[in-house]
Amino acid sequence: MYRPRLLTPGPVELHPKALEALARPQLHHRSEAARKIFLQAKAGLEAAFKTQGQVLILTGSGTAAMDALVQNLFAPGARVLVPVHGNFSERWAKIATEAGLEVVRLNLEWGRVVRPEHLESAQGPFDGLLLTHSESSTGALNDVRTLAQAFKARFPESLVVVDAITSLFVSEFELEGWGLDAAACGSQKGIMCPPGLGYAALSPRAIERLKPRGFYLNLASELKAQSSGESAWTPAINLVAATAAVLEELLPRLPEHIALKRQQNEILYATGQELSLKPVPEVKSPATTCFYLPEGVSYAQVKEAFAVRGATIIGGQGQLKGRVFRLSLMGYSDLYDAYAVAQMMREALRFG
Repeated sequence: MYRPRLLTPGPVELHPKALEALARPQLHHRSEAARKIFLQAKAGLEAAFKTQGQVLILTGSGTAAMDALVQNLFAPGARVLVPVHGNFSERWAKIATEAGLEVVRLNLEWGRVVRPEHLESAQGPFDGLLLTHSESSTGALNDVRTLAQAFKARFPESLVVVDAITSLFVSEFELEGWGLDAAACGSQKGIMCPPGLGYAALSPRAIERLKPRGFYLNLASELKAQSSGESAWTPAINLVAATAAVLEELLPRLPEHIALKRQQNEILYATGQELSLKPVPEVKSPATTCFYLPEGVSYAQVKEAFAVRGATIIGGQGQLKGRVFRLSLMGYSDLYDAYAVAQMMREALRFG
């Protein structure tokens, strides 16, 4: 008999404070109690993003936050550079295209990271750069701080917008301190809450540059409403309460938490090396462990080997589908969970 283990890079195993918050009676989202919780969650997210701007809480996934940032920061026809090196950086290109932007793709091998010299090869001018910090389809981590600096040295008036969906609360992150203008995250990743909220972080510079459009994801409407602890439209207030509860517990010890996530991932990669597994990422993100499948072994076999031991894992996406498998301890877990999963890897990957 095994306990269920959710080892996917979202959704993740929930923090006990999230579970506790979700068990409370239903709040009305226009009540004073709800406004207090909303403002608490908002302030905590602003501390996590390290911004003097604002973080807007949107009812939707992290992709909703990405979409909102593109729609509200760039007018149709704006020219943006999008390095594509995995499924989620590909998503930036798709969102920008749907928004009517001129998308200049910088195509890299999946698993690689973006480097300043890659950006230097792109012919400007550009209105923006759309980056993925932690590309969880490959397990790669980009140095978005260095990339933002290199890009703005050439295009100082441009905006740098980052997908931080699987990096916030898992890796170090700073908005203005790293020269970033806006970033997206979601509730079902490092903050260890259920799916259903997107977080859109705006630096003061981004707020000044807003070009609001749309109805539901109009960030000007949200800025006005959220300053008083409400949202423009009905929010998933129970998830906002869960966010506030986890942040109250997590923020005071965030550096230690980030160090734990790094250590856990190192343990899993060391176990993979012991098993002669080939890692996918050029630079490893603490959020996701990604390996190529052993020769002659299918993903279905690997998935079943973990499933019979109570664990849910995930395979590849896009051009890596059927070629890799992925594990994550981004959710609520401790150091000994990493050792347990490492032993599970040893047992599950004994084929032949």
